[in-house]
Amino acid sequence: MVSLNCKETFIARITSVNFIIIIITAFILQITMVNADNLTKKNNSTEVATFAGGCFWCMQPPFDKHDGVISTFVGYTGGNVEDPTYEEVCSGTTGHTEAVEIEFDPAVVSYDELLNVFWRNIDPTALNSQFADRGSQYRTAIFYHNDEQKRLAEESKEKLAKSGKYDKPLVTEITPATEFYKAEGYHQEYYKKNSYRYKMYKSGSGREKYIKDVWGETDAN
Repeated sequence: MVSLNCKETFIARITSVNFIIIIITAFILQITMVNADNLTKKNNSTEVATFAGGCFWCMQPPFDKHDGVISTFVGYTGGNVEDPTYEEVCSGTTGHTEAVEIEFDPAVVSYDELLNVFWRNIDPTALNSQFADRGSQYRTAIFYHNDEQKRLAEESKEKLAKSGKYDKPLVTEITPATEFYKAEGYHQEYYKKNSYRYKMYKSGSGREKYIKDVWGETDAN
């Protein structure tokens, strides 16, 4: 028969162990919540930019090499067909244009800087075309995601129009962002997967020469 004192000692030990377990559990839970909160803050610190500049093969490299750019995807946007294929967009009947979606860290690279990259890789005076490509699916556009992006886009376009660099009006659209549909896998980072064909296209389409003539520079990609 166990004495009353032994029982009390036993119960006291169990209570003490349970209390310690509760304290440890609460501590682990607090650490988990802090880590989750930090992760959320990190994710919320990034922004998205969407630009259309003709053939999306040529619009991904200039942004990929820029510090502060976290990821880029090429795809289709601005139209009225859900989840279109490349062939459908190429037909010019979907209303979509080829575009690039960019996730970036504004603490490292500003939206203004991305706009500068965009303007230096397109012909903003060409309506529903870019270089060798013709059709509304190759129109240039800035798809803004908030009022600040809209303001910056309009200011940058106005500044460029007044720069004297062009003798024709700038026709690049500035319009609200809509659903962005990622293009097929073989289009993503095409400049890496098919480097030779990409370089031949960029040169043959006239884009490379245009950039050099207007800006006095060429993109290594």
